[in-house]
Amino acid sequence: MEKKILLNERDMPTQWYNIVADMPNKPLPPLHPATKQPVGPDDLAPLFPMELIKQEVATAPYIDIPEEVQQAYRIWRPTPLVRATNLEKALGTDCKIYFKYEGTSPSGSHKPNTAIPQAYYNKQEGVKRIITETGAGQWGTALSFACSHFGIDCEVYMVRISFDQKPYRKILMNTFGAKVYASPTSNTQAGRNALAANPNTPGSLGLAISEAIEVAVGDGQTKYALGSVLNHVLLHQTIIGQEAKKQLEYTGDYPDIIIAPLGGGSNFAGISFPFLKDKIAGKPLRCVAVEPASCPKLTKGKFMYDFGDTQGYTPLLPMYTLGHTFTPAAIHAGGLRYHGASVLCSQLLKDGLIEAQAIQQLECFEAGVLFAKAEGIVPAPEANHGIAQVIREVNKAREEGVSKTILFNLCGHGFVDMAAYQDYFDGKLQNHTFTDAELTAELASLEALQP
Repeated sequence: MEKKILLNERDMPTQWYNIVADMPNKPLPPLHPATKQPVGPDDLAPLFPMELIKQEVATAPYIDIPEEVQQAYRIWRPTPLVRATNLEKALGTDCKIYFKYEGTSPSGSHKPNTAIPQAYYNKQEGVKRIITETGAGQWGTALSFACSHFGIDCEVYMVRISFDQKPYRKILMNTFGAKVYASPTSNTQAGRNALAANPNTPGSLGLAISEAIEVAVGDGQTKYALGSVLNHVLLHQTIIGQEAKKQLEYTGDYPDIIIAPLGGGSNFAGISFPFLKDKIAGKPLRCVAVEPASCPKLTKGKFMYDFGDTQGYTPLLPMYTLGHTFTPAAIHAGGLRYHGASVLCSQLLKDGLIEAQAIQQLECFEAGVLFAKAEGIVPAPEANHGIAQVIREVNKAREEGVSKTILFNLCGHGFVDMAAYQDYFDGKLQNHTFTDAELTAELASLEALQP
């Protein structure tokens, strides 16, 4: 039995998979907040190059990956599929556990899968500078690398709590040539508003998005890039699941359960969407998205139109949300501290094609430490959520007296997140209770935004 299933570079997929083509219920359109009418290309043109706008609304099942993007992908792709045999032994299970390891990329996560094509399409349109936000720093690092690769200036608004918790992420971005700011800043009106309301705010992804968009819209030579949530971002990530399908063919196995963390949706979509194509066609399969219990938009949020950012600069998106003004607890899984979920993942959950689970961070770190001891890779705090759910599924299978094949996405390593592990070992981390009262207060203000 092989431990690692590797693909040759010539076996790398040459197209991205667009799940919209196969969804039984197509996603609702994003709306202009003033008119409540669907947004068009002209509304998005100040932010994105036209090729990405076309991908955002594409209905074709497959979209070709440009050769220049494929060449850049080959720096780290294809990534390995690994049989977690030592984790299986540690858990004493008959279940087969596989993980797709995305930590081999230059940024140590799955994020360059979309950063590279986004930078490429901006370069093709003559863009000189790209502005973005980042939570834990994985996306900011990936875009910094991609911009460096294509010779574009990059600026990153990093959520303040992660900026303070993860200094080496900032240094990585600086190494790739990016300027990094702790959000909120005094550079933007959105930032000044937030600081006036609370000078000690830990910040949020929604607020950092507002700052980045404000800067991008004010400069004709600058575009904005998003690392998750949007359709074209999830599209690019499907190279993960397509590779995994090819790799599993070599083993003769097919997953009963697919698991991945969900912050905005790109990680979960990347591993699951190519398999969900089979589920939509009738194949039995469970796909489980895992979120922090302190930011439970899928398990406690409401499906409705909401802004993707705190200030209300984005179009209104139909998604499961906790409200765009919600500020999540300052957990170490900064990449999962987002108030909403992608339109595509939200529709799939609404239709019952995927499931969602929320887990507290202490259980997640316990799972991450067990995995590190067994498999030798220290996972990112975000990835720990997926591992914790794997352990839950193994325990459930044992209780039911069955054996399952489980696939999860190890979306990144935690080698620059060691301060989070230190806090865990020192007993400084705590679980966070999310109350229905604060949810009701947040969502009540969204009624006026509905069409």
